Amino acid sequence: MWKNVFTPKKEIAKPLYSGAGIATFLLLLVVWSVLTYGGFVNELFLPAPDKVVATAISMFQSGEIYGDIGISFSRVLSGFVLAALIGVPLGMLMGTLRIMEGAFEPIIGFIRYMPASAFIPLFILWIGLGEGEKMAVIFFGTFFQLTLMVMDVTKNVQNELIEVSYTLGAKKFQLFRRVILPASLPGIVDTLRITFGWAWTYLVVAELVGASEGLGYMIMQASRFLNPDKIIVGILIIGLLGLITDILFKAIYRASFSWMRKEGS
Repeated sequence: MWKNVFTPKKEIAKPLYSGAGIATFLLLLVVWSVLTYGGFVNELFLPAPDKVVATAISMFQSGEIYGDIGISFSRVLSGFVLAALIGVPLGMLMGTLRIMEGAFEPIIGFIRYMPASAFIPLFILWIGLGEGEKMAVIFFGTFFQLTLMVMDVTKNVQNELIEVSYTLGAKKFQLFRRVILPASLPGIVDTLRITFGWAWTYLVVAELVGASEGLGYMIMQASRFLNPDKIIVGILIIGLLGLITDILFKAIYRASFSWMRKEGS
């Protein structure tokens, strides 16, 4: 069972793989408990686990948190879907046609280093304080990285497949639809999984200004009134929602591309 634990690129038993993840979470919980119950950290800065659990139960029982979860999820989903609808086709074209790569890769590569939060004042001026501004922050935070990652996935399609397709008489559109797209699809799904996780990290930034509901808004309000337990509950909920979407993407990947299943997935 322990034979290949420290051997690079070797499979290990599934119980050992899962147990390692559980042990890491338990270790974090133990450290948290020692710091709080041991009195090493003031509860104003880090509340004890039982207080966080009690606050979470209270928020769910009162129903106050459900609306925040719903609106935040809709904002993340809307911004991400818009980024994917534009970024995936554009990334595939950039990875397939050199002229498209030359036209868009420099500007996209330049913009992706700009922090999305720095554009919030401009988004407010251009779009206003409504839902569009919040979706724009999430879109801006994910679109450029997503597009470049899809481009790289498409560029990695084997040239042999393309040359054989030409030999068999495939037209350019057929080549794109029947060869490049199917060969790129596993990598594109994996890219969407990763970038959807990034979309969740921009949620609080998106809800910093002009929001009256949402998990990010709830976290900011809790910080103003010195409620660290509510802050941690909000952070944990965002993390759990992100984890759920990651699991869903992995399930789609396994169901659709079982022939190229990754190690540990």
